Amino acid sequence: MNIVVLLKQVPDTTEMKIDKDKGTLIRTGVPTITNPDDLAGFEAALKIKDEKGAHVICVTMGPPQAEGMLRELYAMGADECILVSDGKFSGADTWATSNTLGAVLGTIDYDLIIAGRQAIDGDTAQVGPQTAEKLHLPQITYVDEILEIDKEKIIVRKALENSYEIISSSMPCLITTLSTIARPRYMNVGKIMQAFDQNIRVVTYEDLNLDPLTIGLKGSPTKVKKTYTKEVHKNSDILTLDPRESARKIFETLMDNQYIGK
Repeated sequence: MNIVVLLKQVPDTTEMKIDKDKGTLIRTGVPTITNPDDLAGFEAALKIKDEKGAHVICVTMGPPQAEGMLRELYAMGADECILVSDGKFSGADTWATSNTLGAVLGTIDYDLIIAGRQAIDGDTAQVGPQTAEKLHLPQITYVDEILEIDKEKIIVRKALENSYEIISSSMPCLITTLSTIARPRYMNVGKIMQAFDQNIRVVTYEDLNLDPLTIGLKGSPTKVKKTYTKEVHKNSDILTLDPRESARKIFETLMDNQYIGK
């Protein structure tokens, strides 16, 4: 069984600055980590490998320094790592990113694709589902447990707001995972040194048959036009009500401001 895991290197901070001309994050000088949802999905893949046997391929799209993250994944148990990196891919929104990833995955033999639910630097939860659509694959999102799997079928538990769904799908398919699906293991001491000798396949624009108008900043239909810090003020209404009336007032205020639905 071949399992592809999509991972992203993200800023390890909430104090991000925006390039006002391009509307993109300024990542220079910011420490990075592996996106938590992706790392949990990677651990889920490693558990399948431990229990049933599998070839785990890690794919990330990012700058050259993302190689360090891939070395760590090798030390944790990855069998193969691919870095999708080219200046033409930079500035991509989720649509352009999924176009590129879909093209890369089209060159790989896979039974299952695992992607984290969302990245902490964007919080869109769109790249996994969009990639599945580009590949014409069935998809299951918000997975917090893999119940059964073989080369023909997968059965998972999907987390909803107040309940769960048990869903099965034919293979190949794509699932997106929550960070609760598995607790990532530590790097293996013996594999840390070996990781530096492992090959990382670098995929560039020249390796893919892609229209330049469908990738990177040029291929992104969504762009950041303006960013600002919300003004904080002390103006507020003070009401003195009994508990029942207070609860009703809070409920009505939340509905009026569309924080909750009717």
